[in-house]
Amino acid sequence: MKRIFFLVAMIGFLNTVVYGHNVDISAVKLHEWKFNDANSVEASLLMVKGDMVYLEKSNSEVVHFPLQAFSSIEQVYIKERYNRIQDVNSGRASTSNIILSQSIDYEKYILVFISLLILSGIGYYRLPRAKVKFVNFFLATGVLATLYSFEKAPVMKTTSVTAPASIDSAFVPFKPNVSTSWDNNYFYVESQGIPTTHGMMVGISNHGWQQQVPIPQCYLLPSNAWSIPLNPAMATSPIPVDSMHFTRGAIAIAVNGVPIFNPHTNTGVDAYLDGQLDNYGGHCGRADDYHYHTAPLHLYGTTNAKLPIAYAFDGFAVYGSVEPDGSAMTTLDANHGHYGTNGVYHYHGTATAPYMIAKMAGKVTEDTTHQLIPQAAAHPVRPGLTPLSGALITSCVPNGTNGYIVTYTLSGQTYQVSYSWTTTGVYTFNFINPSGTTTSTYNGFVPCHLPTEVKQFIISCADEQIELFPNPFGKNSEALPVQ
Repeated sequence: MKRIFFLVAMIGFLNTVVYGHNVDISAVKLHEWKFNDANSVEASLLMVKGDMVYLEKSNSEVVHFPLQAFSSIEQVYIKERYNRIQDVNSGRASTSNIILSQSIDYEKYILVFISLLILSGIGYYRLPRAKVKFVNFFLATGVLATLYSFEKAPVMKTTSVTAPASIDSAFVPFKPNVSTSWDNNYFYVESQGIPTTHGMMVGISNHGWQQQVPIPQCYLLPSNAWSIPLNPAMATSPIPVDSMHFTRGAIAIAVNGVPIFNPHTNTGVDAYLDGQLDNYGGHCGRADDYHYHTAPLHLYGTTNAKLPIAYAFDGFAVYGSVEPDGSAMTTLDANHGHYGTNGVYHYHGTATAPYMIAKMAGKVTEDTTHQLIPQAAAHPVRPGLTPLSGALITSCVPNGTNGYIVTYTLSGQTYQVSYSWTTTGVYTFNFINPSGTTTSTYNGFVPCHLPTEVKQFIISCADEQIELFPNPFGKNSEALPVQ
């Protein structure tokens, strides 16, 4: 009988030691709140009352600060969190960015099963036959109790909801040269595709220049803005960004409104290694549309290192050499990204191939022309030209307010393309060479302008009220949505 109780005790011990595990609450990382005076505090958001924000520190101390004391990015985050709490309390929220789901560690179940088999075998051969049935009874009871009491471990998973206001914060440093808005499905970026914080075209060499030059495009609503999905979902089989897929059109949009293409051109070569890109990783396509082919890491000269530099068209952000929390970039997966500490997937840009995205981690649609859709389109004003072997672009400067002068050298001689456009859409190109000038004129699209409407979010002094202006809210001025 002692052997029976020994076996039962062993089962109970295994069930307690091998299978019992709990979440360590002390391991939860608190948010580091940044203030305008460069100070910071680690705490969790307790509540927002009027214009005062209450935080709870790890030692349970509650501190409070005026909303205006926080950095602009933190203010956006606080408003998002406040709206989320309000929606949950009112029953409007149905989804969130992070879900605690239940997962089962099958390896430990197998270990339990093997242990019980061993104990059962010992009992069967070492105990008298009359007592074996009692051992079987206790073993069966132990198995059932183990399966029932096994504690499932919470695992963080991303869902298909992204906060538009959070995305918008990445574009703020480049406004008003970009305009943003959103609906329930997409975050829209309107731009002319022309960078304003750096030059263009200088450095394109060898046979890389196809005689295209930058012309502002009309990437505008209602039907031709860049669309970032607000409901991203991880792909079962990520599609590679290579010489076979996504060889037409953009795969992402930089936060300055410049589209980003596959690192490979439509001829299958690495555009950077082939000398086709300027000093900032860009050049012009056949529609005279400027775009990047590598990660625009240079944008960190204008924006915050903790903010994304781009958003892929599967809905996931692209960061540089640091994580969203400011720490050093950790190991990347086969897609050239990974999950952050908040459970949200993102990519990272690097100076070497694959530069930004190796595979589209999120679900996307590629049409028969190898273009990711939906996709904004550039509109040409003249026929495409052929590569000019041996040319080196040395300068690209404004030509008045509506044009540019591109200077290049070829076989020791200096050439220029001086071009401009009128407000009615007449485009004139002067090709200046050592022996004279050739002029071509084209009737193209009418130049467009970005919307000037600005969204403004204001917290009122009324108790526990956040008011957002302008009011009423429209497509370009919506209340902060649930994150």
